[in-house]
Amino acid sequence: MSSTAGQVISCKAAVAWEAGKPLVIEEVEVAPPQAMEVRLKILFTSLCHTDVYFWEAKGQTPMFPRIFGHEAGGIVESVGEGVTDLEPGDHVLPVFTGECKECRHCKSEESNMCDLLRINTDRGVMLNDGKSRFSVRGQPIYHFVGTSTFSEYTVVHAGCVAKINPAAPLDIVCVLSCGISTGLGATLNVAKPEKGSSVAIFGLGAVGLAAAEGARIAGASRIIGVDLNSNRFEEAKKFGVTEFVNPKDYDKPVQEVIAEMTDGGVDRSVECTGSINAMISAFECVHDGWGVAVLVGVPNKDDSFKTHPINFLNEKTLKGTFFGNYKPRSDLPSVVEKYMNKELELEKFITHEVPFSEINKAFEYMLSGAGLRCLIRMDA
Repeated sequence: MSSTAGQVISCKAAVAWEAGKPLVIEEVEVAPPQAMEVRLKILFTSLCHTDVYFWEAKGQTPMFPRIFGHEAGGIVESVGEGVTDLEPGDHVLPVFTGECKECRHCKSEESNMCDLLRINTDRGVMLNDGKSRFSVRGQPIYHFVGTSTFSEYTVVHAGCVAKINPAAPLDIVCVLSCGISTGLGATLNVAKPEKGSSVAIFGLGAVGLAAAEGARIAGASRIIGVDLNSNRFEEAKKFGVTEFVNPKDYDKPVQEVIAEMTDGGVDRSVECTGSINAMISAFECVHDGWGVAVLVGVPNKDDSFKTHPINFLNEKTLKGTFFGNYKPRSDLPSVVEKYMNKELELEKFITHEVPFSEINKAFEYMLSGAGLRCLIRMDA
């Protein structure tokens, strides 16, 4: 066991004191892990759009002060009572959703939506006792989606930690703990395009490009990128996108444009924007008889999906996915191995890098639409 096991650790964390205001680097106290918890030393973290969305707090219950962050790589510092499959020194990816391995979802081969540890954006405390493990000058600080990786040390439920190959570079594979796995799995695990097939990807941000990467790995012959920003096409070519469609360039629905391009529709489509119009287009642009559309983007709470039922009767299939249908503990280690054996390319997703002391720059990059993922080095 490490010399700090069982003790409170003082370290630096980036605290969001109020919505939309720059994060403040504070000296925080991190309590030891309780039963079924682990304390992690975070080495690298990156910024995902979900962090920004809840930091802005425009559409949810504001919960501040809070430590954000949920894409990261680190090392187990100590473990709480009852934790048997993790030990100090293990290299891990903390994940915003978990796998208890006991509930019906975890025991089902078809689901990764754990009853106990499924994402909960409104819970800012630990499951064990309903309390935070973070404090600043005696004031409790809320957790975020069970991970809070914008801290040099964090406490996470053991069921939300994937143990990975220690040879994998944590500064690269950390991006697999959220967005990249979500897009990749949406294609490989849910859409399942066949070699030589056609795939349309709606939205060419990091998640959409990860979906395109999945189509490239699966051997799709045509990967059609759909985005309202034509500047994204050049970058998208690196991820296997072969053609580009900007819906603004046409005076008819984009699903009709794609149907004309592909002799009746694509074999598979993956929607990664959260726009209800994009979701409808993604479904209606797949070929009748065998076409499958997969929804990844999170819609606004008042949205409703409208399409004619004849689309279903014509044997088009609509599916949804959560975290790419990956079970975090069981499946993420093998996704890391895809990278290690050079089947999956991850470096191209990391377009910026900042030291932890300049974490607010990562927010500026994302808000301006610059790049895909900004890596934050905790030791710098």
